[in-house]
Amino acid sequence: MSQSESQTITEDRGHGFVRALGTVDALFIGFGAMIGFGWVVLTGEWLNGAGTLGAIIAFAVGGIIMCFVGTVYSEMVAAMPHAGGEHNYLIRAMGPRVSLFGSWAITGGYISVVMFEAVSVPKTAVYLFPNLEQIKLWNVAGFDVYLTWALVGTITAIIIAFVNIRGVKIASMVQTFVVWFLIIVGLMLLTGGFVGGKLENTEPLFTGGGAGFIGVMAVVPFLFVGFDVIPQSAEEVKLPPAKIGKLVVLSVVMAIVFYIIIIGTTSMAMPASQLGTHDLVTADALSIMFDSTVWGKIVIAGGLAGIITSWNAFLMGSSRLMWAMAAAGMIPKWFGKLHPKYRTPSNAIIFIGILSAIAPFFGTAALGWIVDAGSPAIVIAYFLVSVGFLVLRKREPNMERPLRIGGARNGGVIIGVISSVLTFILFILYIPITPVSAQLAWQSWVGFAVWLLVGIWFMFRLPTGIKAGPNAETELLAKVKSLRKK
Repeated sequence: MSQSESQTITEDRGHGFVRALGTVDALFIGFGAMIGFGWVVLTGEWLNGAGTLGAIIAFAVGGIIMCFVGTVYSEMVAAMPHAGGEHNYLIRAMGPRVSLFGSWAITGGYISVVMFEAVSVPKTAVYLFPNLEQIKLWNVAGFDVYLTWALVGTITAIIIAFVNIRGVKIASMVQTFVVWFLIIVGLMLLTGGFVGGKLENTEPLFTGGGAGFIGVMAVVPFLFVGFDVIPQSAEEVKLPPAKIGKLVVLSVVMAIVFYIIIIGTTSMAMPASQLGTHDLVTADALSIMFDSTVWGKIVIAGGLAGIITSWNAFLMGSSRLMWAMAAAGMIPKWFGKLHPKYRTPSNAIIFIGILSAIAPFFGTAALGWIVDAGSPAIVIAYFLVSVGFLVLRKREPNMERPLRIGGARNGGVIIGVISSVLTFILFILYIPITPVSAQLAWQSWVGFAVWLLVGIWFMFRLPTGIKAGPNAETELLAKVKSLRKK
């Protein structure tokens, strides 16, 4: 895309964003997005499902897959450092319709994380404030929903949306502060493993067979989604494009290390037979290792910190993606409005904020449904980006790439092929066609299907005859404008 064409698109999109993010800001947005609330409540399930070493290997394997995907992203964001990430890569590689489908899929994945965190806040808060549940509303899937409980999530959703509307710098300051606290909690757990952990508690190292291993690995995309939030905010990062790409991969490596530390140290705190008796097993593990309940409350505070970092990052990422799609005429232009003062995609933030504010009223049963609905959508987008990477390497070998992965001429192609194959296999694992497939609830499949069907409806409303290439978005904007005039 030429400089003049890029300028035209920027003007159509509302005069652009404010570049306010430095190296640590961008890195902590990606890392913080991947460290949400799951490590506090789900570690016991991972250990019971696959065993200590089985769970660690599942996360390592899943993390390696994400590293390949992250490496592909690193080249793409360096070559196209524009807000919207996947939207830009796919429209250039495979045209507007595939771009819309992939962007819409990962937007749904991002929003599912935001909604997950909105439900996680009151679930965590009730451990700190046992009398939180007042004024019963209804029962959802065996869980009683209380007004006061749900309002905690709703009010938090409103606050985080407000912070994001005020500007990316304020949001990143919150992100950086909270991520440092998360890192300290991780170091405390590591210390607890040396001080009060017992190696014999890590037995059994493997359990559940192939199904247990797959069951743990299937949640990895949901837990590791977040490194790709860095590309969504590329127009707000004041760094060279090549450095932005390297931060993507570094954030994934940091997340792999964090999760492995959590799994390993938690398993050392208590025998496997006791894991099922703890709701917040990671918090209880630190309490046991340091012989004080105070430490458990610190871990719960870390869980709340993880909720905020993940929630904040995905609200940033999903709103920028919706803005990019709306600015290109793919979805209603209402989503493409930037706040006149703060230069943030305020309408998109408000829309996602409303969805997250409603989520707590479905109770904790919604946690599992949301995770399972968002995960396959995320993997679809990763697969399409990997394929788009290969298409651009073949069709535009001389495209400017400030960060060219793979070193040798075909090294990057090999990485792209591996990323494509692995993400395709990962998606197949969600489909119930084998004994080791991940078992998703019907509510999850309904949520997944409804979101994608809306995206397909938008997809077939796009103007036809627009080919993939560096000018694809410019041509789409021109056609959309001409149709609106009619």
